[in-house]
Formats: sequence, structure tokens, C-alpha cells
Amino acid sequence: MSHPVMLVTMTAAPLRKDAARNWHRIVEVGRRLVDEGTPIQLNDVARAASVGVATVYRHFPTPEALVETVATPGFEALLAQAERALACDDPYAGLRDFLYASVDALLADASLSPVFAAPVNVLPHTAELKQRLADLSGRILERAHAAGAVDPEVTQDHVVPLMCGVVYAASMHPATGADDRAAAGRRFLTVMLEGLRVRAN
Repeated sequence: MSHPVMLVTMTAAPLRKDAARNWHRIVEVGRRLVDEGTPIQLNDVARAASVGVATVYRHFPTPEALVETVATPGFEALLAQAERALACDDPYAGLRDFLYASVDALLADASLSPVFAAPVNVLPHTAELKQRLADLSGRILERAHAAGAVDPEVTQDHVVPLMCGVVYAASMHPATGADDRAAAGRRFLTVMLEGLRVRAN
């Protein structure tokens, strides 16, 4: 009676490894396509990843699910930056550094903007990450308000579209490369921050 159990145990581990390897291959292809600006078609992803179409659909039922997975490390990095901003002794410096990190990330990672912009997300984890980031961002701004460093009439509803405008302007900037585009984003954000800040008379 013990032999069937042994067989199941022995065969299950390699399958799990194969599934993990296939998942990583699919995500790597998704990352490359996003970086290239190529629309994701799951059949094309399967061919590029050298896996079956059914395997791709089993892991990622829609292209959006794959893009959200590609974007997850970027969201997690921004959450870590937000936590650091909240721990910063200077509330304005925390806000400033968080906004710079956000612009840098949005310009460097092409998967973030479409996931940010999507009104509904496919993966519950993505929705959780976005909500946590929104909550932390609000707290960062509130700290700057409480410190008297930022115009109290400027709300998160103002900052979000302003940030979108900064990223869009930097994306449209005639940059010679990623570094030049990032520098443009930081210049535009500096202008925005000057408008937000409260100065002593």
C-alpha cells in the first residue's frame, strides 16, 4: 500500500519545479515585451517562452494578469519607499523623496503606468498593493501638511494627476536615453514641488 504514495510524492516535486520554471519563463517574456512596448498576446508569449498555450493560460488567464505580475516588484519597491518616507524625521523630505522615487519608477518600468491607470485589476494582490500605496501616500502628504511644509489646500486628488502630468511630460521629452528621460522627470517634478511647498513670509 505504501508504493502508490511514494510514487505520488516522488513525481509531485518535479512537477512543481517544472511549473515554477514555466512561470518564470512566462514572466520573463512578459517583462521583455512590456519593456519593448509590444502588446501582450498570450499565444505569442507561449511561443517565446517555449511552453504550451494551455500552460500560459493556466498561470495567466488574461494579458492583464501577466502585466500585473510583471509590475508587482515595482509596486513592492514603491511600498518600501513609502514606508521609509513615513519614518523620515523631516516630513517634507519624506514626501519629496517618495515623489522622486515614484517618478523614477514610473519612467523606468513600463508596466507600472497601465496598472496604475486600470480602474479594475485582475489579480486581488494587485488591488491590495495599489490600495496600500494609496493609503501610505495619503499619510505621507498628511504629515507634510501637519508640519506646515505643504499647502494645506493641496490634496492627494491634486497630487496624483500632477504626478501623471510629470511622467507624461518626461515621456514626451526628446530624451537621448533612459537617463536623460529620468533627469527630465526630476526637473519637472522639482517645478511641481516648488509649487506645493509653503514658504515662510
